[in-house]
Amino acid sequence: MTARNLTTDQFALLEFKDRIVDPHNVLENNWTASSSVCRWIGVSCGIIHERVVALNLTNMNLRGTIPPHLGNLSFLLSLDLSSNNFYAICLKNWANTIHQTLVNMSNLEILNLEFNQLPVQVPSSIFNISSLKAIDLSSNSLSGSLSDDMCQHLPKLEGLHLSVNELS
Repeated sequence: MTARNLTTDQFALLEFKDRIVDPHNVLENNWTASSSVCRWIGVSCGIIHERVVALNLTNMNLRGTIPPHLGNLSFLLSLDLSSNNFYAICLKNWANTIHQTLVNMSNLEILNLEFNQLPVQVPSSIFNISSLKAIDLSSNSLSGSLSDDMCQHLPKLEGLHLSVNELS
């Protein structure tokens, strides 16, 4: 098993930065290897473990696909990429990417991807993270149907927001 530390978190975030478009260069000018990842815009680190526990990049006009590198943020409690322009090239890529991204996030409590351009179906991988307390996928392009038992693996779920989509 690979040892993970703050360097792993830094690498994951730099890979994320390199795979998205940041039209205002906020991340380009702030997320650099010469400064501590815990001082980067939108990044919060835990005091005890000194690992990335929250990523909040809301309303930054970022665009592109969400790369799986974020999955290496294994201490992440909150992921907020809302009000950006993240999308998927195709449904198969979206499902695989989200699965690869979320599979290691066993501590994730808050997932906010509202107001993006996400594809036509909610990936079932989201409903396999038992630590999730809040999921917000509202105001996207989601359609299709949700299974009756989709939340059976989410014992801590307190909020599920799927409004302004075309779900049945």
